[in-house]
Amino acid sequence: MSQDWIATADRLSDWSRAKIVVAGLGSSGFAAADGLLELGSAVTVLDESQADVVSDKGTLLEMLDATVRLGPGSTATLPDDTDLVITSPGWRPSAPLLAQAAARGIPIWGEVELAWRLQHPDRVVPWLAVTGTNGKTTTTQMLESILHAAGLSTSAVGNIGRPIMETVLDGVHYDVLAVELSSFQLHWSQSLAMHSSVVLNLQPDHLEWYQGPGFELTGIDGYAADKARIYHNVSHSCVYNVADPRTEQMVEDADVIDGARAIGFTLGVPGMSMLGIVDDLIVDRAFVERRRDSALELAKVSDVVPNAPHNIENALAAAALARSFGVPPRAVTEGLRALTIGGHRIQTVGVRHGVTYVDDSKATNPHAANSSMRAYDSIVWIAGGQAKGTTFDDLVRTHGGRLRGAVLLGVDRGVIAEALARHAPDVPVVVIDRPDTGAMNEAVRAAATMARPGDTVLLAPGCASLDMWRSYGHRGDDFAAAVAGLG
Repeated sequence: MSQDWIATADRLSDWSRAKIVVAGLGSSGFAAADGLLELGSAVTVLDESQADVVSDKGTLLEMLDATVRLGPGSTATLPDDTDLVITSPGWRPSAPLLAQAAARGIPIWGEVELAWRLQHPDRVVPWLAVTGTNGKTTTTQMLESILHAAGLSTSAVGNIGRPIMETVLDGVHYDVLAVELSSFQLHWSQSLAMHSSVVLNLQPDHLEWYQGPGFELTGIDGYAADKARIYHNVSHSCVYNVADPRTEQMVEDADVIDGARAIGFTLGVPGMSMLGIVDDLIVDRAFVERRRDSALELAKVSDVVPNAPHNIENALAAAALARSFGVPPRAVTEGLRALTIGGHRIQTVGVRHGVTYVDDSKATNPHAANSSMRAYDSIVWIAGGQAKGTTFDDLVRTHGGRLRGAVLLGVDRGVIAEALARHAPDVPVVVIDRPDTGAMNEAVRAAATMARPGDTVLLAPGCASLDMWRSYGHRGDDFAAAVAGLG
């Protein structure tokens, strides 16, 4: 069967003509398969896992007439009659199934791309989209809260948890969506056209993913190119970080719809077409008529909790996206005040003998660790885990003077130890060698011994957690439990 129609397919196309392979049965894969079955496609789902949660999803899809193949070897060969592959976002182009599809000229989409196409032509909802190395989830939550405060029907979707396919097919009317997108999701998206979007920042992360065959660009260049996709075809506002010139360059290089604007955000006094800070106020010099000589108050800096510099940047970005959609100033204030940020993001979990213990387990790369370290003057730093090909030299050079000491754990603890030895040799370092989660108890006890009244013991690992924990949340929970156990 000719696949030509797939290039322009939308929700009203005859999907019963298509034989589609869904690669991976995570939340996005399940949502994609479920939606395509609803449209009448012949769907085959493949996943190497046979975990209970995967098997349960597979059983449900089989009841809906999908073909499901699970277990080792199930993704080795692409079926001969495949017309389209929907891939889970973490699958690299070199995966055998995807490499076979590319070699045969079979289109490969992610669930985000599928959702974008299936909202057309009759269920089109504007997307306000957020990406960046750090701060995506918090910014998207802020944006959703502001939009709700403005009385708009909205939902936070994408990388933040709920697959976008669910919103496209659930029959609920939305005025606008707050969409968090990872570089992996953007890699497998070709036709997205946002109302407005932002790249919050760009720092090395996931570089191990951007290696090997199947990439036009590798390493940081490939990672940046995927992030930059979020600006292409924007119709209203491309929001960038004044402090990160690479994000502005992405805007300059993007192919946008005529009339789209470049909007900056800054922790300083804003120039024209920017949002920024004046006298502890978040102000708008972008979406006001007299932006040449005046600024409009949107909120107080104190409305942002936690009140760390990087989180104020998140609030500025969220406010810029919301204002691009016509949200009134009062909604920005109310939305920021109403928001309760999830755990493990600069969360104080205890104070013992004048020492504050802060959980920023969400800091899974050096740039994220930098953001939280900026907020404290004297730190005992707990760090380590999976470094994902990143380095810590710049981080240690920047914050070595703030460190009372460092406690290192995890598989790549040596990478951080070497950076400390090069750039902060006078900082005391304790290395925890045990490879199990009990290492956190030892790390907290060691940090407590090093800390002095007024210090902050900061869990800002700068690394992913899966070498020892189920998730960064599990790691943060163990940190909080260890602090509670100090007595």
